[in-house]
Amino acid sequence: MALYVQKFGGTSVGSVERIKVVAEKVKGFRDAGHQVVVVVSAMSGETNRLIAMANEINDEPTPREMDMLVSTGEQVTISLLALALHKLGVPATSYTGSQVGILTDSAHTKARIQRIETDEMRDDLDEGKVVVVAGFQGVDEEGNITTLGRGGSDTTGVALAAALGADECQIYTDVDGVYTTDPRVCSKAQRLDTITVEEMLELASLGSKVLQIRSVEFAGKYNVPLRVLSSFQDGPGTLIVAESDQDEDSMEEPLISGIAFTASEAKLTLLHTPDVPGVASRILGPIADANIEVDMIVQNVAPAGDYTDFTFTVAKGDYKKTLKIIEDQVIPDLGGGEVNGDDNIAKVSLVGVGMRSHAGVASKMFRVLADENINIRMVSTSEIKISVVIDEKQMELAVRALHTAFGLDKSDIESE
Repeated sequence: MALYVQKFGGTSVGSVERIKVVAEKVKGFRDAGHQVVVVVSAMSGETNRLIAMANEINDEPTPREMDMLVSTGEQVTISLLALALHKLGVPATSYTGSQVGILTDSAHTKARIQRIETDEMRDDLDEGKVVVVAGFQGVDEEGNITTLGRGGSDTTGVALAAALGADECQIYTDVDGVYTTDPRVCSKAQRLDTITVEEMLELASLGSKVLQIRSVEFAGKYNVPLRVLSSFQDGPGTLIVAESDQDEDSMEEPLISGIAFTASEAKLTLLHTPDVPGVASRILGPIADANIEVDMIVQNVAPAGDYTDFTFTVAKGDYKKTLKIIEDQVIPDLGGGEVNGDDNIAKVSLVGVGMRSHAGVASKMFRVLADENINIRMVSTSEIKISVVIDEKQMELAVRALHTAFGLDKSDIESE
């Protein structure tokens, strides 16, 4: 007998018919003798509907009331799923985040889980019940309902699996696993049998939307086996593991797990800024104070050495706000300078633990892009990642070319 925590997203429970299918799937695990905790999201589109209504009433809704409102979406789903299980003869009890004891801090709309009370869940499981939990939500020490931010149901699932010591946390979505890249962009993308937590973290942070990054962090921190599966078709999915199970021979080849990409960033360059200590802080400080996250940074020193060009990227949604901060605050503080920007860029990234043992990945990447006449405008690297900024219109070409060049098109791809 194993203990599984199964999370079903909004599309998986998007209708009464889909909820019935989920109930049948859960029943199959219980009939096989397993204990099951189910975490569900709100039905597809429900959270957006609730937010839209709030904005119609008040265009600046308070975070506490927004949490109170949007948390009701999951409450509908848990009760419907419990009723569907009862119809199948499966004993089940539904719980909101507060009822099940998911305790968070008080950061409304983006709360973080601090601890989870498991006694009641364990009692239910020991009695043969399926426990159905509302994802995305918890309660703070004052008894206020809190939510964990978009995609927070993934985090709820992994956190419950960690607290309960589950054998596996299964994330059911509308895709059947983690792919080498987005199949909608590259038709030759392949599903990976396994991928390391490190690689999944990089892919999630670089634009892959399969899993919320906080859920992957939880899985890595608490060593929770995490599997991505499809709600719509049977299959093994992709298992996210703590360490690579490659043998030494496979490490002799450059191993790229996947290619992530995003067109949701913008680039800004501050020209002719003083090349003196502290200038980077004076540029980025006001931007950080505005709660704007900076991604890639490149600094070029002029030949004379007196001035520098400072380039960085931010989320495209923060582009205009960042531009205004630079014009109104940074340039006056520096005593001069000029800023230009571009929000028609894309970031393409190679990710793979094989980079640790092979020095030719970067040069090959650059050569492939050059052969396609794709100009690289910025470069950023880590131990298992290489990212480049290119023109947005060339993004899909770059992804397909790199996918082929690194052997990811092959059906017999070696999965990390």
